[in-house]
Formats: sequence, C-alpha cells, structure tokens
Amino acid sequence: MIVTTIARELGVREDQIRAVLDLLAEGNTVPFIARYRKEATGGLDDAQLRTIDERATYLRELEERKRAILEAIEEQGKLTDDLRSLILACETKARLEDLYLPFKKRRKTKADIAREAGLEPLTDQLIANPSADPQEFAAGYLTDGFDDPDKALEGARHILIDRFALDPDLVGEVRERMYSTGSMRAGVVAGKENEGSKFKDYFEFSEPFHKLPSHRILALLRGESEGVLHLDLDAGDDTIYQGMIADRFDLDTHASAWLSDAVRRGWRTKLAVSSGLDVRMRLKEKAEEGALQVFATNLRDVLLAAPAGQRATLGLDPGFRNGVKCAVVDSTGKVLDTVIVYPHQPQNRWSDAVQTLAGLCASHGVDLLAVGNGTASRETEKLSNEIADLIKQAGGTRPTPVVVSESGASVYSASELASQEFPDMDVSLRGAVSIARRLQDPLAELVKIDPKAIGVGQYQHDVNQTALARTLDGVVESAVNAVGVDLNTASVPLLERVAGVTGTLAKNIVAHRDDHGAFASRKGLLKVPRLGPKAYEQCAGFLRITGGNDPLDSSAVHPEAYPVVARIAAATGLKVEDLIGNTRVLSTLRPADFADDTFGVPTVTDIIAELDKPGRDPRPEFKTATFKEGVEKVSDLTPGMILEGTVTNVAAFGAFVDVGVHQDGLVHVSAMSEKFVSDPHEVVRSGQVVKVKVMEVDVDRQRIGLSLRLNDEPGQAPKKAPRQQNRQQKRQPKKQQPAAGGSMADALKRAGLGR
Repeated sequence: MIVTTIARELGVREDQIRAVLDLLAEGNTVPFIARYRKEATGGLDDAQLRTIDERATYLRELEERKRAILEAIEEQGKLTDDLRSLILACETKARLEDLYLPFKKRRKTKADIAREAGLEPLTDQLIANPSADPQEFAAGYLTDGFDDPDKALEGARHILIDRFALDPDLVGEVRERMYSTGSMRAGVVAGKENEGSKFKDYFEFSEPFHKLPSHRILALLRGESEGVLHLDLDAGDDTIYQGMIADRFDLDTHASAWLSDAVRRGWRTKLAVSSGLDVRMRLKEKAEEGALQVFATNLRDVLLAAPAGQRATLGLDPGFRNGVKCAVVDSTGKVLDTVIVYPHQPQNRWSDAVQTLAGLCASHGVDLLAVGNGTASRETEKLSNEIADLIKQAGGTRPTPVVVSESGASVYSASELASQEFPDMDVSLRGAVSIARRLQDPLAELVKIDPKAIGVGQYQHDVNQTALARTLDGVVESAVNAVGVDLNTASVPLLERVAGVTGTLAKNIVAHRDDHGAFASRKGLLKVPRLGPKAYEQCAGFLRITGGNDPLDSSAVHPEAYPVVARIAAATGLKVEDLIGNTRVLSTLRPADFADDTFGVPTVTDIIAELDKPGRDPRPEFKTATFKEGVEKVSDLTPGMILEGTVTNVAAFGAFVDVGVHQDGLVHVSAMSEKFVSDPHEVVRSGQVVKVKVMEVDVDRQRIGLSLRLNDEPGQAPKKAPRQQNRQQKRQPKKQQPAAGGSMADALKRAGLGR
C-alpha cells in the first residue's frame, strides 16, 4: 500500500520505491544511496530519496492511526464493514480523523445530555415534519431539565447541530470549499498604526486563501502575533454553506423556521469554527513548507559558494568604537596572528591601522583580505584597499580585498566549539578568524554554525523548529557529500556531516589522526575505534586522501568499485595513475563493456567521469563583486546607477543584493527578467555576483529598489513579463491588495519583513 501510493504520487516505478525503502531500512544514508546505489533506485537523486523517506514515514503513521481507530471503534461495538472499508481507504490524516469524529471520546456535551433525556426522537420528528408546529411536538417530550417546550426544542437543536459537526463527509466538503473559495482579511488593531508601520500594507487587506504565497501568510501571522493585525477568515456567502448542510441532511429549511435556525447556528457555531481552524492550520503548513524550501535552497547556495582556496588570508571583523578585529590565517586556516586596530571614530587611528595591518600582510604573505559586511564594513573596505595599495607600492603582490557575509560569525565566536578550538583567544577575535576561513572555504567553516544563524532564511523563527532542523541538516549533509572532504585536514564538525559518520566517530577519526599521523589510505579508517564495516561503506567514497598510497583514494570512486577501475586499466593497457585524467582514452570507453551484475552502466558511467576529472568540485569559480567608489551609504545612491553587488538572500518575492551601502536592496521578482519568473531561484542564487540598476531610493526608510533588467528606466512602472501582464489584466483591482508589480522598494514592507 505504501509503496504503491508513493510510486503513484512521484510517478516512478514501484520497484524503485521498494528498493529505496529497503536500503534505508538497512541503515544506508541518503547521500550513499543517491551516489552509489543508482542501479537499485533507478538513479533517484537525494531530494527524491528524502521525499520518499518523509512520505513513507507519514504513511506508516497513517496506517498505525488507522489500526488504533479501528480498534477503538470495534471496542465500542460500532464498527461496520462499510466503515472499515472507508477507514482503510483513507489517504490523509484529515479524512481519517473526520471519520473518527462520531466515535471519539469527548466530554459530555449539551447534545449528549439531550440524547440521554430522550430528545433524539423529537429531533427526527421535526426533520420529518417541517411544516408542523415544533411547539406541539416538543410538548410530548418534556422531562427533567427540559420541562417546557422551548427547552426541549433547544435540546433537539443541540442534537441536530451535533450531527452536522460529526458528519465526516459534510465536514470535509465544507472545509474544502472554505479553503478554495474563502479569503483572508486583515486590519490594523486600533492604536497600533505607528508601532506596526512595517505591516502597513496589511492594514486593509484581503486575498483568497488558495492564492496566498507562503511569505505573505507568515507576515500576516507574525503581524497577528505581534498584536498589530487582526485576522479574519472570510468563508464567503453563508447561505451556500447553509445550503450544503441542508442538502446533506435533506432538511426543508424553507418550510421550517426551526430547521433553518438550526442550520444557521450549526454553520456559525460549529462548522465555520472547525473549518476555520483547519484553514489556519493548512495555511501555516503551506507557509512553513514554502519557507523551508526557500531556506533550504539559499543555504545550499551559500554552502556551495565558490571557495577562494588555500591562500593566506587576513580576516577583518569591522567595528567603530570597539575597533576592527583582525586575524591572519595561513593557507590551511591555521591562525598565525591577531590584533585589534582602531582606524574609525572615535579613535581615528587610521595611519597606525594601515601600517600595522600592512606589516602583518607582508610578513605572512597575505593574499586575500576578508572584510565582514556588518557595521563599518565600507569604511573598513577602504582601509583594506589602502593596505593593499601600500603593499603594491612597496613592491609586493597586492592582496585582494573581498567583502564577506559575517552572518553567524558572532554565534560561532561564543559557541562551545569555538571555545574548544581557541580556548585562549578573545571572543571578539574568533569572529575575524571565522570571516577569514569562510572566504577560503565557505563549506568547511559554515558547518560549524547552526544553519539557522547563517541568515539566509525567511521567517525561520516562525516555522516548526523540528522540521526546520531536519530540512537544514539534510541540506548540509547533501552539500558536504557533494563536495567531498579531505580526510587529513577536516575538522570534527565537517567530518560529522559525512554520510555514516556520527559525532563520536568524527572525534575518533581526528583523535586517531592526531595520534598516528595522516591517513595513507582509506582502509586506514577501519583502524579507527568504533568505525565498523557499515560506517566505512557509507563514508569511504566521500572522504578524500591527497598523495596517499592509492591514487583512487583522492577521487569519488568508492573502494568497493576499485576492481572496476582495475578492469578498465587492464583493457586500456594503462596503469591506474596513467588512466586518471586521460580524457583521450576515457572518452573512447563504453560503460556497458565494464558493467556486471554488481556495477551497472550508471555506476560505471560515474566511475569513468570521475577518472576523467578526479575529485572535481561542483562549486563555481571564485569571483568577487567590486563596489562602486564613493557609494557607501543609501544616500549616495541615485536612480539609474548601475552597480555590481552580491546576492545575499533569495525570497519567494525577490532577491536581496548587497551593493555596498550597509543596506541590501531588493530586486522584486517582477524586475528579474524579460520572461515570466515564478521562482526567483530560477534567475539568481545566494552568493552570486550580479549587475543591477537602481530604480528607487528611499533614504528615510532605508529602502532600495533594484532591477536586473539594466534597460529599465527609473520612475516608470516596472515592465511585466507576458504572463504577469495577463494576470494583472484578469485581476480585479483592489486597493487593499498588494500588486505583484508595485513599488519594488516597498515590496519588503508588503511582505511584512522588517528589513
């Protein structure tokens, strides 16, 4: 059942799903399966594998819940064959709980009291005889607690309304209609206009539930939680829902005012409330899913950003009053020297700072100057340029200044890991070390930081933290294993992200390396305490050894496939070391000639590709943005300027770009391309260097509107791609609804982000 369901949902064969589930059950990791078990899975990638795992977990929980519900209903003696079939056929937890509603244990309700008083027959008579006088029927059912006709009719009404609320088909139909046709309305809480100005565009707002994008849902919910907005779920025309109730129970509400009133109350007090709660939950789930996807994509882009490589680097953590914290690291990331200089106000010891840092650069052969992008960043970048020029004038090689995101550096500085790594170093200086190292190798350094602190998310504090952690951990794991890890230089935090390596094993690997020296071969891993054959199988292909005993140990070829390489070498008459990188020979090989029952064509194809470019890095070439001279703050910007900048974050509605003015500008999705763009990630990624045109500048609110279309003219409405134009023409203009192509500089505010 589970295999069939997932195969249908994903559009893949059942044998692929079955193979994936079997491999996961055997303790194999997602990266290992994706890379080294392609024959079994039919080449499913890691994203598909994680989806299969998540869906299987959901469906297993659904099956367990079905069993529990069937047992509970059977214990009550109310389980019929038809009900059993309906429960077993459920594909969602929501539908399952709808069916269980009438049988769920609950506190005694007014309807239960009325039933115990014998008023159920009265309810049935009122339904069957809509034209009769309800008072006359009620007079025949007077009893304790219901000693007059009005009270009896009230009891019967509770019974009827309870039937509405417990009818699984009606509950499901009403819920779906409310979600598909209803709208979210928002307004400002009286007196909160100024305090909640960042939510101004939601002060008079309405949009259909099913059209609300994830970032807007989260903005509305945040506005509500901060006490600025009040949210109303507008289901639409009440008479439609009342008609659905009447039709479901075959009630003649035109002939009976009593029935009409019961239906109206049933909708207002029960179904509207329960459906509203479900809609809110569904919207939040949709919003969280969207936010998690945005965060995951951005995090992957940041982790897989181009590394500057093994080059001596001076990291500068900018600051005014507390000075610029500086750390020099060598090509391997080892800290060589640290210092704090005070070039900026109020000390203004510029010349001293230049001389001090130029001396450090010269004595340690610094090749790169990594400047954090926080407070005093542009001022410190000026300092780094002067240092670089001074070194060049003295006849040295000019080091290259690079502005680096310092998101999470302070979190790392105060972490237990940083304390263990630099027990005698001041906390403030650890941040400079992190900034330098993340320029050399973003992935190796950023794995030391909680992914949530890296600063590329959207409302990360508003989403389910367990789901967030699981998603981001999966991204980090995929990124690390896609790049591979140098076994002889990797830190514990990096090693523990390798497939099959736990935190304990990572520490044991480093301890073994410290005690016995560098690993000469992958087989040496088997001597690490507690690292058994299964862990070795999972991790070996992702760990690299440069200059080891076996040249294949520096590649992504798994040790289990070394015999395949031996066959290839024998067939070509070359030694393995002569085969590696020999494109002329490798390009003539047919993978099918070397495939067997264990290693199929997909794996052999990967092996040949890896031999051609061993240890190839999937990350792009290192490139830096050059900020425009004289443009250092928002007030220096003018519409029409064309600038170079770095994408710092990508959201559902656009991308933020650092152009060197201490405030990221926004490229709205409508200004990204001449073509229609549904997802900004189709055009840009975090860390990418782009050219943008300044379209709008609001100095007071520190808002910057940018465009990737350099032929756009400031002051004109942004041109829309064809599909956007068509959508705008079809859409009824609403003053309170944020337009997709409105002011780019205000788009942040419309999204509810306080940036």
